[in-house]
Amino acid sequence: MPRSNRRRRDGRDDDSLDRLVAGWRRTEMRRGREWSVQPIGQGRSEKTYSCPGCGSEIAIGAAHVVVWREDGVLGAQADLAARRHWHSHCWKLY
Repeated sequence: MPRSNRRRRDGRDDDSLDRLVAGWRRTEMRRGREWSVQPIGQGRSEKTYSCPGCGSEIAIGAAHVVVWREDGVLGAQADLAARRHWHSHCWKLY
């Protein structure tokens, strides 16, 4: 059956960006804590960040990961607000 590019009745597109992004997020355990890890592709990186792992800059357009705690005392909103951008290799070494 050919693929339809029309909107679904429930209002979602077949290639909903939200569904694609949510599918890549994962949960990892590091140093006894639970973390959410969201990969950011080259095309989605729109500004520079400082990596907490090595202290160097993550350039515009560089693929990296965004990391935030999942078990913080102040709740999910505070955990998300405290998220940090890491080089992928720095996060693996953490």
